[in-house]
Amino acid sequence: MEDIEVNESLTDSNVSGKYHAAADVANRALLEVSKACVPGAKIVDLCALGDKVINEGVKSQYTKGSVEKGVSFPTCVSVNHIVGHFSPLSGDSSVLAEGDVVKIDLGAHFDGFISTAACTVVASSSPNAVSGRKADVICAAHFAAEAAHRLMVPGKKNTQVTEAINKIAEQFKVNSMEAVLSHQMKRFVIDGNQVIISKTTNEQKVEEFEFEENEVYAIDIVMSSGEGKSKESELKTTVYKRALDQNYSLKMKASQYLMKEINNRFPTFPFTLRAL
Repeated sequence: MEDIEVNESLTDSNVSGKYHAAADVANRALLEVSKACVPGAKIVDLCALGDKVINEGVKSQYTKGSVEKGVSFPTCVSVNHIVGHFSPLSGDSSVLAEGDVVKIDLGAHFDGFISTAACTVVASSSPNAVSGRKADVICAAHFAAEAAHRLMVPGKKNTQVTEAINKIAEQFKVNSMEAVLSHQMKRFVIDGNQVIISKTTNEQKVEEFEFEENEVYAIDIVMSSGEGKSKESELKTTVYKRALDQNYSLKMKASQYLMKEINNRFPTFPFTLRAL
């Protein structure tokens, strides 16, 4: 049987429709998780909520044929000093406290066409205005994202986006986080080779390129009221992605079973251990 070639260009209305449908589902999940970010809420429950809304949201669309659909990036809820990718295991008892700065990110897909979404909220029992350094980092991230969006047009360069992000960080007297990359996305590829780095250093640089028509990117911007340098914590990694260029010779039956599950359920997209 010959493989059916799939048009992956945004000029195809079917492709753009799948991107828009995935974005609608992701935005709906983001809204539900945001509303649930109140003091006392368990972080693991918030992550499970986001994944549930995505999985339920994709069920009623593209029901004909064998279209793959679901979570393209597991819901992560990262609080205060935690930079990102915090999606704890079921037994975790971490809860939100009044005034916590909460970063939410998640993603959905239809047929491998990915839409990711993220936002920052402050956990509060009353709708009080945010001020001080919390307001500085939130506003810096917001305006940096707006600037990046406007600069991402054919002919502009990734280095111009990086420059704008850091100029905005300077205005709010905060720092853009080092080692944060925004990736080009393609069908079933959430981390393509063309990237925008949020902050260039002597140790961390990326190749310059020009944006072209109909490319898709996930913009990831993280601001810090500190130095903008991450460090390892005591928290264990729970979000992984299958390394497609690696082959493993596994001897234990449990390991073989786990790899089979990953290959069947998460062959290309990131997943949380909680999903297993």
